[in-house]
Amino acid sequence: MLSLSVLSLYLAALVAVYVLPGPDMALVMATSASRGVGAGLLTALGIAASRFLHVMMSGLGLAALMATHPLLFDAVRWVGAGYLLWLAWKVVRAKPAQEDAPEAAESGRAAIARGFLTNLLNPKALMFCALFLPQFVSPAHGAVLPQFALLAVILVAVGLCFDTAYAFVACGVARRLKGRGPVAKLQKGLLGGVFVLMAGRLIFG
Repeated sequence: MLSLSVLSLYLAALVAVYVLPGPDMALVMATSASRGVGAGLLTALGIAASRFLHVMMSGLGLAALMATHPLLFDAVRWVGAGYLLWLAWKVVRAKPAQEDAPEAAESGRAAIARGFLTNLLNPKALMFCALFLPQFVSPAHGAVLPQFALLAVILVAVGLCFDTAYAFVACGVARRLKGRGPVAKLQKGLLGGVFVLMAGRLIFG
């Protein structure tokens, strides 16, 4: 079992990571600003599930496999970039929703899937786990995979807390701006632009 000092250091490092602007933060905030806090929270839930999977894949050695096989890394990277560009196209082409119209049942699943796939198809997130987490794992503390599982739970919980706060902040700002003029196009452009920037980050970053 990991010691309290190691867990405290890990928690502090996670807080520092989540405070810094990143693609997950941008996606949650842009989604909340353009589609409401509910969509933002569901997107954050999908991201959380993907984060847990990334940690476990890192513990199972998939990250090391990608590091030794650049073609596999590039394949996932290009698939992820293509998915993000497809999302941007869907956002731009979408018709403006009526404020009083009830959300479709599949919209919640779509938000979760969008967050999950956006994070999952980012091989850099997996490589981050491969470089970051081993610093807090040691065979001296017992079996390695349960340690990764514990670190994954903490990573997901902390990340979900931050993403929840970002969702409410972004939604609150968007609601205040809504009364100051037509911002539907701006919100749509913001979300589409986030997807394009994330795709560019995957390709050229």
